[in-house]
Amino acid sequence: MFGLIGYPLGHSFSAKYFAEKFKRENLDEQYCLFPLKRIEELDSLISENIGLKGLNVTIPYKETVITYLDELSPDASAIGAVNVIRVFKSNNGEKPCLRGYNTDWEGFSLSLSPLLTGNEKNALVLGTGGASKAVVYALSKLGIKSQLISRKKRDGVLTYEDLNKSIIEENLLIINATPLGMFPNTQSAPMIPYEYLTSRHICYDLVYNPLETEFMKRCAAMGATTKNGLKMLHLQADLSWKIWNEH
Repeated sequence: MFGLIGYPLGHSFSAKYFAEKFKRENLDEQYCLFPLKRIEELDSLISENIGLKGLNVTIPYKETVITYLDELSPDASAIGAVNVIRVFKSNNGEKPCLRGYNTDWEGFSLSLSPLLTGNEKNALVLGTGGASKAVVYALSKLGIKSQLISRKKRDGVLTYEDLNKSIIEENLLIINATPLGMFPNTQSAPMIPYEYLTSRHICYDLVYNPLETEFMKRCAAMGATTKNGLKMLHLQADLSWKIWNEH
């Protein structure tokens, strides 16, 4: 058994993706949704599901789940966020060992790279949660400098009100790493000055439900190249599967 933890989970395509994968590859496996209202419920979830081999982690637990894990992969440790857990069963009946990984960064990098022209030296990353941390890590690997944007002012972080024509022109890559625009609140979008976008901009939305978000629509209206997070979802899911089945 495998599954996804987060709350709420009505937006997720993960169960559908894995169900299709299991059917296509004739695998006798199960992928379940585990909507946890509190991350504290993780321990009982693990103990009550003996056959559980691995979990994906989505909002809002990518960071808070770390305190419940026994080990972290180097990438997850560097990023400070986890989206994959592998459950190692103990042989003596003791509590299973939980190891955290991050495949978001690689899924994002692989899906973004074909769009890059080489002109994208700076990027605006909207949001400061676990997803944005994976994005910043991936961008650093690609040699792209990131600037975090948040509703609240803090050291090294700009607010949406700080954004102006000059900043938009200097950052040809803009990534929405917030849940704004996600089903069912499909009319919402980050409040950036869309009027300064151009055909040179690449605007990537980690949201994939709906497939074209309000953010993407507004960016496309200004001529920008847009992409949703569906390919990233598929890539990180395949990487998760590889981790769960490593010997």
